[in-house]
Amino acid sequence: MSRKTAVVICPGRGTYTKTELGVLGRQFTDKPLLARFDAVREGLGQETLTALDSAATYSVARHTRGDNASGLIYAATLGDFRAIDPGKVEVVAVTGNSMGWYSTLACGGALSAEAGFQVVNTMGTLMQEALIGGQTIYPFVGDDWRPDPARKAGLLALVAEIAARPGHVLALSIDLGGMLVLAGNDEGLKAFEASVPPVQGRFPLRLANHAAFHSALQAPVAERGRARLAPALFGQPRLPMVDGRGAIWWPGATDPAALWDYTLGHQVTETYDFTDAIRVAAREFAPDLFIVTGPGTTLGGAVAQSLILANWRDMGSKADFQALQQTAPVLAAMGMDDQRATVI
Repeated sequence: MSRKTAVVICPGRGTYTKTELGVLGRQFTDKPLLARFDAVREGLGQETLTALDSAATYSVARHTRGDNASGLIYAATLGDFRAIDPGKVEVVAVTGNSMGWYSTLACGGALSAEAGFQVVNTMGTLMQEALIGGQTIYPFVGDDWRPDPARKAGLLALVAEIAARPGHVLALSIDLGGMLVLAGNDEGLKAFEASVPPVQGRFPLRLANHAAFHSALQAPVAERGRARLAPALFGQPRLPMVDGRGAIWWPGATDPAALWDYTLGHQVTETYDFTDAIRVAAREFAPDLFIVTGPGTTLGGAVAQSLILANWRDMGSKADFQALQQTAPVLAAMGMDDQRATVI
């Protein structure tokens, strides 16, 4: 079998769920590295990743906290990235969603595994300590995933109208395929949720234990992150990395100080355009495959929707994606055993 080229996509918060409990024990093979992660957390008075992952039961209150979820997701992502078989797959670029940018930095080589953990654990802890605002998620495409730019424009106009009301804060947090993730204060989020019709039996969906990520409300968190995380942690990437603006950080041509500034500045306080990151990755690197690392499987839909919005390989709907996936798969989700087996 000929080796396939691939863009690897690192997931963000909300992907370590009840189904993923125990995934580090099952799949994270570098036990000494996991022990070093645990030692860092012990030194900070935090519960270890091993203890969290090996818990008898999954707890939303415990496992979705920013100071716990971030480290669990990062470790699971890094373990999956390292499990990719270079004999089957040539990784040509890395990108991620939201917190997945921190994982991207480590997978791409701009941060060491330990430095990546320091960044993600620090930022996850700072987010949890501050817990400023919240997030809600709402789709602008229907069940067929066909692009609906008018619907998207209408929803963004509603967001702007609510944000202009006194005492209301609301902004686009993540452009996530066919979904809009909105960030704001409680007044802004409630106003939006009351203004849109319920769809698909679960939206609008307020995200538990999520702050107003990728919005101006996070400026204090970004400032604390810059104070705690030195620019010296960052270096040249080994692989091209596509960030939340769709900008590419190239090996040998990256300014580590600028990478530090983006990661602990714009990336924290401005909209994260995951849709554009996937569009750029598809058109710039034209990979045979997009590999979504674990934990979880929830990001696959957003990747497929982003590819449809980019008209990648003439896909214009969910049916088009499913047909292509059956004949010549373009997406491999490592959280699914059958798809995982094709890349490890």
